[in-house]
Amino acid sequence: MFLASYLLAALAVILAWPAPIMLSRARWTARSPETALVLWQAIALAGGLSMIGAMLMWGLEPLGDNLLQCLRGLTGLLLDGSPAAGLDLIHVFALSAALLLTVHLVFTLLLTYYKIRKQRARHRDLLNLLSSPSEDSPRTLVINHPAPVAYCLPGGGGSVTVLSNGLLELLSPDELQAVMTHEKAHLDQRHDLLLWAFAAWRSALPWLPTSKLARTAVNELTEMLADDHALKTADRETLVRAIAVVAAGERPQPEAGAVATGVGDPAKALLGAAETETFVTAHRLRRLLSPVPGLGRPAQSAVLLGSALLLAVPTVLLVAPGLAS
Repeated sequence: MFLASYLLAALAVILAWPAPIMLSRARWTARSPETALVLWQAIALAGGLSMIGAMLMWGLEPLGDNLLQCLRGLTGLLLDGSPAAGLDLIHVFALSAALLLTVHLVFTLLLTYYKIRKQRARHRDLLNLLSSPSEDSPRTLVINHPAPVAYCLPGGGGSVTVLSNGLLELLSPDELQAVMTHEKAHLDQRHDLLLWAFAAWRSALPWLPTSKLARTAVNELTEMLADDHALKTADRETLVRAIAVVAAGERPQPEAGAVATGVGDPAKALLGAAETETFVTAHRLRRLLSPVPGLGRPAQSAVLLGSALLLAVPTVLLVAPGLAS
């Protein structure tokens, strides 16, 4: 039990600090965003399980050699009301910390969900007042605003895509269709659920710098996934132009006298303006302007296997027989 709690604590530290930093700096994630998202989720789940498990195993150590045996012993104590030999103040403190952390994580997850639902309901009420249905696209609302705006508002059967008049005036029909396909991908693939989970992680552990890092990385990866979906129906240059125009708020022209050397050059002229907007947008544009082959199947399988192992290791350490006996 002692050794299991130490191993879980070590795993929790690794998954809370060096692992997210290394993954956020990895270049292969842009080649396979979906695989990277699976790994991010595994790191978050295994990290939380390891933190709780380390304290739980330490607190239950006097009651048995594994979690199941300890829980049976603890149940007997609660029913009998008799004190357990060796269950001193330190063990009670560890058990209390494990319980409080579990309640804190679950409560924060539910509270974040409630806040998001409330914000979306308020946002939808405002849209009902300030927007009108699109004549060309179902489940699409148009707001009267000069700035180019495009986003989706999840809501189950009431999900909508929101566009502005400024966007409709700036984009060509092909570019507009690329943007619409991108936003539809967010709704169809339920990226809002991923963002909700990592927003809750950030709220629950604000003192952990890597929780913010994970949230930013997941947001970027979901945008890349939506871009990949849009590329199934739109050509790459059209999508790049649409993203850059939306980010820049205008349609910049290439510098006078510039000589085009390839189909991507006009789009590259928009990258500078987009880079001033958001870090994520700049990464998306670079990825689209300099495409690389996707991650090979063996590498994807290795990452998915590693993700499964991350979840299996703390589970095994919790339920396996005591390693120190």
